[in-house]
Amino acid sequence: MHPDFDLDPDLLYLNHAAIAPWPKRTVKAVADFAAEQGRLGSKRYLTWLAIEQRLRERSARLIGADSAAEIALLKSTSEGLSFIAQGLDWQDGDNIVTIAQEFPSNRIVWETLAERGVALRSLDLSTSTAPEADLLALCDPRTRLIAVSWVQYGRGQRLDIAQLAAACRQRGILLCLDAIQGLGALPFDLATSPVDFIVADGHKWMLGPEGLALFWCRPALRDQLSLTEFGWHMVEDMGDFDRKSWRPAESARRFECGSPNMLGIHALEASLSLLEETGAAQIAGAIEARIARLIELIDQAGFELLSPREPQRRAGIVTFRVPEADQSALYQRLMAQGLMCASRGGGLRFSPHFYTPEHDLQRAIALTKASAQQPK
Repeated sequence: MHPDFDLDPDLLYLNHAAIAPWPKRTVKAVADFAAEQGRLGSKRYLTWLAIEQRLRERSARLIGADSAAEIALLKSTSEGLSFIAQGLDWQDGDNIVTIAQEFPSNRIVWETLAERGVALRSLDLSTSTAPEADLLALCDPRTRLIAVSWVQYGRGQRLDIAQLAAACRQRGILLCLDAIQGLGALPFDLATSPVDFIVADGHKWMLGPEGLALFWCRPALRDQLSLTEFGWHMVEDMGDFDRKSWRPAESARRFECGSPNMLGIHALEASLSLLEETGAAQIAGAIEARIARLIELIDQAGFELLSPREPQRRAGIVTFRVPEADQSALYQRLMAQGLMCASRGGGLRFSPHFYTPEHDLQRAIALTKASAQQPK
């Protein structure tokens, strides 16, 4: 096992696209924070704020943002997407282009805009061989925004965000990126992929806790989003509690209405420190090697690959079917035997991270084959 992790050796953990286990340093950061809170209360609050600032700085580097002030720390991807959906000044007749296979978080928020006369146009990935071009083909002069996941959660198809972002800029269309299945697994840089919004929870490939997400909005668009949440933390003069007049913070803090999730902040900051020390290119290379090996094993076992074969279309997700097996029942049997995976995209979804032992991949496919042959 990797020295930075302490996973139960009886588990085969291939479920980072759902909820990731924490690194040792993250467990320690949370335990130390809890002990300190119990012993000293808020005595070291200024130190906590320094850790919060460090998290913003790490998050900014993770996506290539210019400044930590551009990062908002929210509760979830859904909250960030809701800020965009409810904050933009929609007009009757506008439309949004998306993908039919999006996770509900990146579908429901846009569907709520139907009552304001905003139509949702969806591309079916299963019939598309050139999704970037096909998404653009669905656009017309009333298309305000394209909302997509960088990596689709079900079968792991990765979009060429640099290509899509360039085309959106040229056409004056906003591009909203749900990056939850990519950040932490793949390098990202706003300089080469100039999207308008990025939202991503920390509990998957960033190896952090649930309940904390990063949100980035192109600075020029910040004051174009009408605010829907208000409180003491989102005002410019945050520490002046007696001040009667107020205005939203100039920074991305304007999207953070109340007290920060300090427990989650300590956890995610520790997890991102490991990712930074390891290096984005090294992580991506390790994941790609594991995905390539999984696909090789899937083919050897005679299973049906549902995820893309092209390396440029893949990230950390491999989804496949076992012919003639009840996929749902097979999933339940595997989970009961300690193979942590998911039932997604019409099959079994395996999602290893950079530290996943390579021999676990062979063990997982062997266990899948044996379980599929068990009497129903």
